[in-house]
Amino acid sequence: MDNLTEALQKLKLASGDNTAHGVEICLDCLLKALASTNTEASMKIQEMGILPLFPNLLNPQSSCTPKVANIIAELAKNEFMRSPCVDAGLIPPLVQLLNSTDQEVLLQTGRALGNICYDSHSLQAQLINMGVIPTLVKLLGIHSHNASLTEMCLIAFGNLAELESSKEQFASTNIAEELVRLFQKQAEHDKKEMIFEVLAPLAENDVIKLQLVEAGLVECLLDVVAQTVDGEREEDIAQLKTASDLMVLLLLGDESMQKLFEGGKGSVFQRVLSWIPSNNHQLQLAGALAIANFARNDGNCIHMVDTGIVQKLLDLLDRHVEEGNVTVQHAALSALRNLAIPVVNKSKMLSAGVADVVLKFLQSEMPPVQFKLLGTLRMLIDTQAEAADQLGTNGKLVERLVEWCEAKDHAGVMGESNRLLSALIRHSKSKEVVRSVIQGGGVKHLVTMATSEHMIMQNEALVALGLIAALDLVAAEKDFVGASLVSVLHKLLSDERSAPEIKYNSMILICALMGSEPLHKEVQSLAFIDVVSKLRAHENKTVSHQASLTEQRLTAQS
Repeated sequence: MDNLTEALQKLKLASGDNTAHGVEICLDCLLKALASTNTEASMKIQEMGILPLFPNLLNPQSSCTPKVANIIAELAKNEFMRSPCVDAGLIPPLVQLLNSTDQEVLLQTGRALGNICYDSHSLQAQLINMGVIPTLVKLLGIHSHNASLTEMCLIAFGNLAELESSKEQFASTNIAEELVRLFQKQAEHDKKEMIFEVLAPLAENDVIKLQLVEAGLVECLLDVVAQTVDGEREEDIAQLKTASDLMVLLLLGDESMQKLFEGGKGSVFQRVLSWIPSNNHQLQLAGALAIANFARNDGNCIHMVDTGIVQKLLDLLDRHVEEGNVTVQHAALSALRNLAIPVVNKSKMLSAGVADVVLKFLQSEMPPVQFKLLGTLRMLIDTQAEAADQLGTNGKLVERLVEWCEAKDHAGVMGESNRLLSALIRHSKSKEVVRSVIQGGGVKHLVTMATSEHMIMQNEALVALGLIAALDLVAAEKDFVGASLVSVLHKLLSDERSAPEIKYNSMILICALMGSEPLHKEVQSLAFIDVVSKLRAHENKTVSHQASLTEQRLTAQS
């Protein structure tokens, strides 16, 4: 440590005289001390006020510059030294050095900046604002043969790409081409992993997704999958997962997805299809998720259903009734749900037995699977009266729906259960389905659904409750009273924030309830006529007209 103190004192003098040889000897001593006892040496360097000397020593023409940058990189390994480095004004001269042609200067400068800004989003954002991204991308292209410099750039990209503000800058460079070119040259697992770690955050941006697809990344990923699918080594399994996950991520962009679909004739789409019957769970998962992503477009959905994709997904699900791989179940159900959205697909999918296979997962205790199962059935029965009738009279399904309507720990499952319960009634318009829901204890949940914060759910509930009242008011009367339906309707009609559709359907329901003596008494006791008469002046003509009709009905039966 005495040698270090002496060297630091000499450095102060030598830097003032600007004698390169004297400075270099002192720098060598500092590097030696940092290599030996980094923390203690760093503290000593800070105590003696050496940091402010470094900006002047970071001269592009000086032979000392690589050593100064190396010292800064070593100092900034310590968290307590990072703020002092910033305060000493080291970031601007270091950023300038990224324009150097000296590879050692570039390497040490990159290390220094990386260590100073490590784990600091504000400092990383500062670097982005200073334009380091285009500079680093250019360096990667020029020095791709230099393994150390390449690694430095990749580490920097990995850190900077996590920030949303970096995506636009990356998108304006040729980063996609450079990374794909670099990936194609790599044979080592570790190097490929480093590139994957940069690609994943970058591929979250839709513009960069398309750039990566156009640069040929998909072909690289398919090659990785082909090479590792039968591998048993940990690194093969890891690469297979990373490559297939990244493939699915690229399909989340609308443009990149359509480019790869190519009207259903694309080679990439065909390769992905071949993953679904695979015996590898990771490939099954990626294949199903890819289909779910391709199915975000109605035209794609119609083409896929017409070319037999549904049967592949059903076969996959059948394999996982027993094996019970939750992620595969969830992915396959996601794909089926999306495929069922276009009206023309619903009857075809029902004829293919989709509902029967989906019902096999009713006993699942996994909320993600429950959620997708419910969504798939709801999409399938939309406008399909016969299917809604069959499912609505399925006692086991209704029982499970009522149970899930109380799943307060899982809001998504609870919401979807309510919506499916309502849909069964709305699309079947069947007295048998209404009775099945009443007997199963579902009415109270539909009344609660009418108070949802989501207007679409409120409306679905009111229409279903209106059908229950119209088709079997006698059987539902007790449940309506127990669930305080009349009070709920009074609040909806009194609330100025209620949408016109909600007010309209609430009044339709009030009229239907007048056929029940106990419900009629509740309507009278809450002075509905006052609330309804105010709605005659509503700006919405349909609401205004219905208010007049409802008022007449209430007056006639008072």
